[in-house]
Amino acid sequence: MSTREHWRPARGEIPVEPGVYRFHDESGRVLYVGKAKNLRSRLSNYFQPLTSLHERTRRMVTSARGVEWTVVGSELEALQLEYTWIKEFDPPFNVQFRDDKTYPYVAITLGERVPRVMVTRTRGMEGARYFGPYTKVWAVRETIDILLKAFPMRSCSNAIYQRAQRTGRPCLLGDIGKCAAPCVGRVTPEQHRGIALDLASFMAGNDERFVRDLKQRMAAAAAELDYESAARLRDQVGALETALAKNAIVLAEDVDADIFGVAYDELAAAVQLFIVRGGRIRGVRGWVVDTELDVTLAELVDTVLQKAYDDGTVPAREVIVPAVPDDAAALQTLLGERRRAANERGAVTVRVAQRGEKAALAQTVATNAQGALRLYKTRRSGDFTARSQALADLQEALGLESAPLRLECFDVSHLGGTNQVASMVVFEDGLPRKNQYRTFAIPQARDDTDALYQVLRRRLAHLDRGVSEETGAAAVLADSGDAAVGDGEVVQESTRQSFHYRPGLLVVDGGQPQVEAAARALHDEGIDDIAVCGIAKRLEEIWLPGNPYPVILPRTSDALFLLQRLRDEAHRFALRYQRTTRSRDIRSRLSTVPGLGPTRIKRLLQHFGSVARLRAASTEEIEKVDGIGAVVAAAIHRELRDGAGV
Repeated sequence: MSTREHWRPARGEIPVEPGVYRFHDESGRVLYVGKAKNLRSRLSNYFQPLTSLHERTRRMVTSARGVEWTVVGSELEALQLEYTWIKEFDPPFNVQFRDDKTYPYVAITLGERVPRVMVTRTRGMEGARYFGPYTKVWAVRETIDILLKAFPMRSCSNAIYQRAQRTGRPCLLGDIGKCAAPCVGRVTPEQHRGIALDLASFMAGNDERFVRDLKQRMAAAAAELDYESAARLRDQVGALETALAKNAIVLAEDVDADIFGVAYDELAAAVQLFIVRGGRIRGVRGWVVDTELDVTLAELVDTVLQKAYDDGTVPAREVIVPAVPDDAAALQTLLGERRRAANERGAVTVRVAQRGEKAALAQTVATNAQGALRLYKTRRSGDFTARSQALADLQEALGLESAPLRLECFDVSHLGGTNQVASMVVFEDGLPRKNQYRTFAIPQARDDTDALYQVLRRRLAHLDRGVSEETGAAAVLADSGDAAVGDGEVVQESTRQSFHYRPGLLVVDGGQPQVEAAARALHDEGIDDIAVCGIAKRLEEIWLPGNPYPVILPRTSDALFLLQRLRDEAHRFALRYQRTTRSRDIRSRLSTVPGLGPTRIKRLLQHFGSVARLRAASTEEIEKVDGIGAVVAAAIHRELRDGAGV
């Protein structure tokens, strides 16, 4: 097999100019495409010792059998060429986008002699103007139905329009005033086109002008005692105001911005885009990104901005992102060219919103992105086929005799070596069994591995006792000193008997040291038919006992996704119990202070919001709490500092 040293270029052969590079395998398939301001500096990062490379970068480099590059004249040209190559070669190690839906748009077919307004999920009609995308097709249809009262233009199909022309009778929309009926000559095609242009202008953000104009005309008609016209104009004003109420003003009327939010973890990222035109949210779009190589937020934003306008969507003058990419100047130039190609004026600025209404809206977009990521992970974990495949993949990757239908994961949590606790979470058939979660208090341990060893010994000691009676199970737990806690409430006695069920796989949060500690606990308990593995944070490596090298699962693997959820759930549960223990501990310490009862302790914790802030507070700050005098404040400060070993 060819090694990296056989095909890596000499440092002096790599130019220092900006350019685009691509790694390929032995068959010539492009594995990764990247751009660089300085090709030599960038490519040298890939040829460091393998042990110093990030795991996913190491996988790409060891799979490659060559690298090529193209020198370009500027950073902008590098950005354009990188984008072209990614679209052409679809490299597996670049960010992979998964947009699982086509979004509805409002289209006004200005290319037709008699334009029509329609809701569509496809784009590309010649001469049509598109508005959106939107998230709910029913909401778009409802808004269009309201707007037709103010802009009575054609919304029927060509077949209905031609039938009305032949019969000389308009459809129902013409009779109820939601269409000006150009099919039967009530308005000329030129007059109808004017209505269509007005609706397009309204949709583009010039909405307040129409409302003001209609109100002025209504007032003038009323002054002339033309009450019929005034009533019709009043209805149109009401229709426009109703439509505008569905899309509330969030920014000043002159704001034209695309606001991006990104939420990501080690395996995936969710992107949300709010399209703001004329100070109103005109469309919302979201998609999911699977990341292969380790990328920073700024690098992810760089790729997201290229993807977002891939379908011909015109960028806003202002693009607000959570992090500014390094090549922001080149991106602004590229996006500006796309605006000019669409005959839109104004340059594009890419920036982070620091304060004010835009920052508040950016936070809202980020919250939506976090929700979208949670929803994506929930739906993926709820897929029976994906769960079955995950268990089968785990069986194959770890060399198990059968698929591990019951998974138990353990995590240790502490605060600076104090208040050590541990958690056990249980997944059966790929789904959490929260009524079987457990927490463990750890009186004393040298380090995390020793704590993990103790916890596993305590848990494994119950496997072969065959406890089936509720009271017996409760007694076993009481003897071990373990707390049995579910998600948000104490587990009932009837569920505790499950503590003796045998897992198919034990998972620990950590790398090789933690796995070896777990294997030692299994050995000391005389158990040799339960497998154990560990999942290390960040690199997402799977470690097995006695193996110096980790098992690397594909980043898009359902098995890795399941292990990550299991590990994250164990970490969350342990952290929550550790915080509860800390709070209980400080309440116990404060109760020894003379003159400090439960009510004042509650006020203290509510005032400072956390134990850490209370410990860090000065005597003067403690004295500001209602009901706490100088003497008691000094006693509290002294007690907490002594307890912290200060």
